[in-house]
Amino acid sequence: MIIVSDTSPIINLATIGHLELLQQLYNKIVIPQAIYNEIVLVGAGLPGAHEVQTYSWIITQTVPDPLLVKVLETELDSGEAEALALAVAIKADLLLIDERLGRSVATRLGLKFIGLLGILIAAKHKHLISQLKPLLEDLITKAGFWVSPQLYARVLQEAGE
Repeated sequence: MIIVSDTSPIINLATIGHLELLQQLYNKIVIPQAIYNEIVLVGAGLPGAHEVQTYSWIITQTVPDPLLVKVLETELDSGEAEALALAVAIKADLLLIDERLGRSVATRLGLKFIGLLGILIAAKHKHLISQLKPLLEDLITKAGFWVSPQLYARVLQEAGE
């Protein structure tokens, strides 16, 4: 299974100390160079930077189609554009992305995607975490991850909590 990730799932899971869920769920993830740069260079010293540099299951790959990246950059930032272009190029089974506009473009490109909350629900269903609510609370308080009250309730319901 080929999984490409945008910045948000990696940084937010690292912030709450649960980045390993990505390895447990997907074995390995692939990120484009722009995502590596966002996390490691721009985010030096912040959650996720050390992990992306050292974890062997996070693989950085060059996007083979720079033209598609340029086209996508008319709508998205460079990290999202590279993540989507890489997912298309390597025929990813799944794209990990949270941003609404990025998801919209992913849909147009025929990419299957999941966000951070979907990742946590999957982890709960696979018994990788015993409770989702504490992680959701950590995302909100420690990572500043915004979740509407309606989505909060729906996520807990889908997780059986």
